[in-house]
Amino acid sequence: MTSPARALWDAPPASPPPPRRVWRDWVLVAAIPLLALLEALLRTDVPWRWLWAILLIALVPTLLWRRTRPFTMLAVAFGVGTIVSVATGGDPQLFTTAYFLLLVYAVFRWGSGRAMLGGGALVLGGSLLSLVSSAPTAADVIGGLAVVVTTGTLGVAFRWRAGARARELDRMRLLEREQLARDLHDTVAHHVSAIAIQAQAGTVVAQGDPAAAVDVLRVIEGEASRTLDELRSMVRVLRRTDAADRAPTPGFDDLRRLARSDAAGSGSTPGPTVDVQVDGDVDALPPPVSAAVFRLAQEAVTNARRHARNATRVDVHVRVDGSGVRLDVRDDGEPAASAAPGYGLTGMAERADLLGGTCEAGPAPGGGWAVTAVLPRAGWAT
Repeated sequence: MTSPARALWDAPPASPPPPRRVWRDWVLVAAIPLLALLEALLRTDVPWRWLWAILLIALVPTLLWRRTRPFTMLAVAFGVGTIVSVATGGDPQLFTTAYFLLLVYAVFRWGSGRAMLGGGALVLGGSLLSLVSSAPTAADVIGGLAVVVTTGTLGVAFRWRAGARARELDRMRLLEREQLARDLHDTVAHHVSAIAIQAQAGTVVAQGDPAAAVDVLRVIEGEASRTLDELRSMVRVLRRTDAADRAPTPGFDDLRRLARSDAAGSGSTPGPTVDVQVDGDVDALPPPVSAAVFRLAQEAVTNARRHARNATRVDVHVRVDGSGVRLDVRDDGEPAASAAPGYGLTGMAERADLLGGTCEAGPAPGGGWAVTAVLPRAGWAT
């Protein structure tokens, strides 16, 4: 087989899978027998009308399994109908026979690639037998084929639309998971790192300076409370509660508090001092950009506090101008070799990329570690 034909032959059933039965199925099963009997009673000019009416009523249950077993139900209905047509020497002329189109639609809407090809071949074979057993006009042949092709095309179209929607939902779920992973790393990991650092320092000063140990415990308590607040905020977002219950989006006010929170901890425990400098009109930035800058700076400061050797200072500089936003974070630790990117650096690069920017991290000239993020206005202004 050629590649397209092989792909169609191996195509799986429609995704997402169909419902087994809905209320409309029972309405059809109840209404079609009544319509078949009524039509046979009124159309006295149709040959073999009572035979066809009984046959159509007997085949109505195929509608109940047309989604789960589309090809089998189509084969049963068209097979029996074709045999009776050949035996009676004419096509059924009852309008109720049109419900067979629902079986054709189901094959192309829900069936596998094999079912679609088999269903098409079955319908085509039945049409050819009808041509042999009777003498339909060209208009009848063209009209019948047009109806069948249109029905199959509608099935394929709705199948494609449902599949596209499912793929879009999967893509959105993946983006949500990536966003949640970044937020967990950028927020919760930041506070947990601070708790770990303070706890390590507390073990050093506990015996020699009990007052300093008390200060360390207060800092740990504050960081733990902020961690719980962040977790509760994420849980509320995941539960899709009312927007008023959600925590506000972090921004430049939170960025400035990075310096104050670190300074509070540095008074009683060793660690780098964090200095934050912001230049430009930050109030004009959209909230997503402000939140991204804060998360980038937060992760960079967390990495510096955790990994920078003998660092005494971390400088955070944010500059906003007509071209966009630039973030520079640098510590004065000992010269470091290039490190393999972990979840933090990967998340920072992804966050910047979502806004059309870049984020680079590496050893700084003269020692220490530097993080530079550039968010051009052209990337987030649209």
